Amino acid sequence: MESVGGVVPGGPASGTCAVSSRFFADVASFARLRAVKLYRLRVDVAAAVPRLPCLDHEAVLHEGVAPHAAAYIEDPETGELQELVLFPSRRRIEVDPASTLYEHTEAGRDRLTAWLRTRFPDFRVVVEGVSWLRGDRRVARACRAQVTLRDVLLGTDFDRMARGLERLQTVAALMEKQSRVASWSVRTVTGPFLAAVGFVVYQGLGRLAPALGEAAVNALPALVLGVAGAVFLYYGLRAVHLTEIANRVWKRAAEYGLIVAERRRLAEKGEVPEGLDPPADRRGARDRSP
Repeated sequence: MESVGGVVPGGPASGTCAVSSRFFADVASFARLRAVKLYRLRVDVAAAVPRLPCLDHEAVLHEGVAPHAAAYIEDPETGELQELVLFPSRRRIEVDPASTLYEHTEAGRDRLTAWLRTRFPDFRVVVEGVSWLRGDRRVARACRAQVTLRDVLLGTDFDRMARGLERLQTVAALMEKQSRVASWSVRTVTGPFLAAVGFVVYQGLGRLAPALGEAAVNALPALVLGVAGAVFLYYGLRAVHLTEIANRVWKRAAEYGLIVAERRRLAEKGEVPEGLDPPADRRGARDRSP
């Protein structure tokens, strides 16, 4: 079966993406890989780092997203954390600052982008923007209030991280319930309210016609119903926005949980990634050994 850009059309079970494997090998010479996320690809990575599915896109039911591999990386000099996303079939590399907000500087992102464009001239390097509409900053603040990405990727106290993740999952569940309340409230009230407004406007037109004139009376129903519809459209979109944020916080909590579980498994096998200390429990056991 012929591959396109290193991606085997038959899916991840049919072969390994050589383009992605070479890409991450080159990135490892410049930065430290801390976790790898895969969407419909298999990638060979030499470093002992967590590997997990890309939850953001595995949950997309229409499957219209191209196969890709993403990685959290750490700058060994500054300690900044950033995320790269590679689309082999599209020859495209994305730097996604939304998932690593408050963990890197703009100067560090510019250095990384310049290095990628120099090292991979055949790829298009794009810096994704932080979306206000999708609530990127609200999601990041909600997650950081319980556990930070730096702790998840670099921390050694797994018990403390587990407690933070449990709190974050509880917050995400409550956010989802709040968004349901907002959504049902809008859907419950909109129909009866618009019907009542229409009835009042219809009944009042006859009395207002002599004072306002025919033109104003003709425009009044459209104006009132338009304003009422706009108000409920705003609250409906707000409910959808809350649902989106709650869903993203929940997915971020699930992703962090998978990373911590993989890091714990690797630690139990004695595989500690480059630049990290052993976990707190293993370090304590080592210090107590004769």
